[in-house]
Amino acid sequence: MRSTLRSVRRQLILSLGHVALGLGLATAGASNAWAENAVVRIGYQKYGTLTILKGKGDLEKRLAPLGVSVKWVEFPAGPQLLEGLNVGSIDFGNVGEAPPIFAQAAGADLVYVANQPPSPTAEAIVVPKGSTVKSVAELKGKKIALNKGSNVHYLLVKALEKAGLKYTDVQTIFLPPADARAAFERGSVDAWAIWDPFLAAAEKQIGARVLADGKGIVANHQFYLASRPYANKNPGVIKAIVSELQKLDVWAANDFAAAAKVLGPEIGLNQEITELSVRRFAYGIQPITTTVAAQQQQIADAFFQLKLIPKAIRIADALPDGVGK
Repeated sequence: MRSTLRSVRRQLILSLGHVALGLGLATAGASNAWAENAVVRIGYQKYGTLTILKGKGDLEKRLAPLGVSVKWVEFPAGPQLLEGLNVGSIDFGNVGEAPPIFAQAAGADLVYVANQPPSPTAEAIVVPKGSTVKSVAELKGKKIALNKGSNVHYLLVKALEKAGLKYTDVQTIFLPPADARAAFERGSVDAWAIWDPFLAAAEKQIGARVLADGKGIVANHQFYLASRPYANKNPGVIKAIVSELQKLDVWAANDFAAAAKVLGPEIGLNQEITELSVRRFAYGIQPITTTVAAQQQQIADAFFQLKLIPKAIRIADALPDGVGK
């Protein structure tokens, strides 16, 4: 275990330099590279390393000497977060695989900054503990709650495909996580496609049973994105955020309990549930590569074929300069 953690630590330390190079960011010492704006507005959700960073307060300490403050804005899910980025209410945020695709299709001027490694077990399709449904194939004709355009949207598409079903073989009920949980508990839906920590909470609090998680089906990357105009004008701030996330990854990967202790108050869940989520996170922030971009393009193409997005998009148009172009 210790050797594994040492290996993770070494990989994470090396990754920061690669992220900076991949973004083509200015150096920290550049005279006007840190911030054109005195406030960076960061969108976050109730999960992930970005929310742990908020809880620790390290980013504020990093940016304070530079005259830059941080405003944190909470969103219920990725699509809503990127809508906020699109209308200019935030500058930076983290989401799963599907939201950037829906946002790009809606015309958002965003740029992929970096991503976490795959975390396929951090999302799943669940059924109530008393459900007679034992497999994804048995969901035919059933009602499934999910947040439209979130990472679990693609999980559902691919899980149904693997089970020999079409997307149209089930009834999708689009609800944000809190409303979906209520519908799930009432029995208004037969299944729920959801991510951590909502997944962990459903397992521990109401005995939700996992039909299928993403393992062997989807990668489930988490992405960090920025408004392209903001990233172009404030490369030093983006670099500082990536740097602090990299250091946080090293710390969290070596102490899940401590990370959960910071995250728990931020998401309103107890230590047991939060630590289960933290253990399913993936650590090691990485630059966007052509391989990851190609995987995103596959998702975008699948959504277009299903008419879930109004037009075909090119992921390359949202990549940092010099990546995949």
